[in-house]
Amino acid sequence: MASRHQAPKGTFDVLPGDEAAHAAVAAAAAARFAAAGYGRIETPIFEDTGLFARGVGEATDIVRKEMFTFEDRGGRSVTLRPEGTAPVCRAYVEHGMHRLPQPVKLSYSGPFFRYERPQEGRFRQFHQIGAEAIGSGSPLVDAELILLLAGTLADLGIDDVELRLSSLGSPAARARYRDELREFLRSREDELAPGVRDRIDANPMRAFDSDDAATRAVMKSAPRMLDRLDGEDAKHFAAVRELLDDAGLAYRLDGTLVRGLDYYNRTVFEFTCDRLGAQSGVGGGGRYDGLVELLGGPPTPAIGWAAGVERILLAMGATPEPEPIAVFVVAAEDRERAFALVRRLREAGIAADLDLAGRSFKGQMKQADRSRARHALILEPGGTAMLRDMTSGEQREVDPAELVSELGGR
Repeated sequence: MASRHQAPKGTFDVLPGDEAAHAAVAAAAAARFAAAGYGRIETPIFEDTGLFARGVGEATDIVRKEMFTFEDRGGRSVTLRPEGTAPVCRAYVEHGMHRLPQPVKLSYSGPFFRYERPQEGRFRQFHQIGAEAIGSGSPLVDAELILLLAGTLADLGIDDVELRLSSLGSPAARARYRDELREFLRSREDELAPGVRDRIDANPMRAFDSDDAATRAVMKSAPRMLDRLDGEDAKHFAAVRELLDDAGLAYRLDGTLVRGLDYYNRTVFEFTCDRLGAQSGVGGGGRYDGLVELLGGPPTPAIGWAAGVERILLAMGATPEPEPIAVFVVAAEDRERAFALVRRLREAGIAADLDLAGRSFKGQMKQADRSRARHALILEPGGTAMLRDMTSGEQREVDPAELVSELGGR
């Protein structure tokens, strides 16, 4: 029977059969984070709206068109978090983390929300994993974070990604470049898409992200920030590249890579996967040396990245199956005995299950097969039991009292 209620458009349910794949992504990321000293942080799912207007940028698509914003019962404007960096930086400032040894290395995972057009791998409620290193301007930190994401993707078997790498320079250099880019865009204004023309003053660099064919043709001859790096900006970017070269991580320099958020400066990067089609981004990030200060903290260099779990799952292709249980207990008559045995197995750390629907013996064996159990324990009248290997079909008599040690429980 069809449900009279459905999940809101752009959201989805993670069903039990999907959980193994989601857990695999979380486990791979957690292992990499722990090995590199990134402690877990959890921020609220909703924040004060002003955090994103200030931190992400009022001219960005996220703030202008994509945030889920509402008033609470106290008349305060709050927003479901559309990204993770601004909340992490807010927590860094609020809890005085600048007093800790720097950099403070943090990781997170969880749901995020943007009102955008749903498409494959992109939803209005989506999940991200992310990492932030706050408190160091060293190119070593840039390289560490890029390699951290590269390693996580490799651990998940995603070996056909491309790393796009660029630099936006310091805030001062970026401001000079934006003025130059505005002048260029105004000289070709009639050829640009209306949305790009509307943002020449507020956010000219987003012209590089336009899908409009005429705009893209114009942008082929636009000046690139990457070609204008000098002084410390050029030195920093060269150091990052050298570290990635030494690590054997291939990348493609891409002067059109600007990222979608206003807080970025210097190193920016993105991992893409061609099998995902036009929306090929898997994850990326960059340096945001002015964000902590913008949110009320001291001048603090920082860099981070985020990767979409749904995008990663699409890039993985084949995803892991749920882990099979160790044993399914089958009892034609003494169900209470089967229940007690299953309880004892679970307490010993052995995954075990039994029929809870009153099936016949034949039905229980079918259920044992459907459950993908490694073994079926068949309890026979008189206290005897047979342990069947569900792959080979071989079975032998066992003592139920010894089953815990037989199956390697604690």
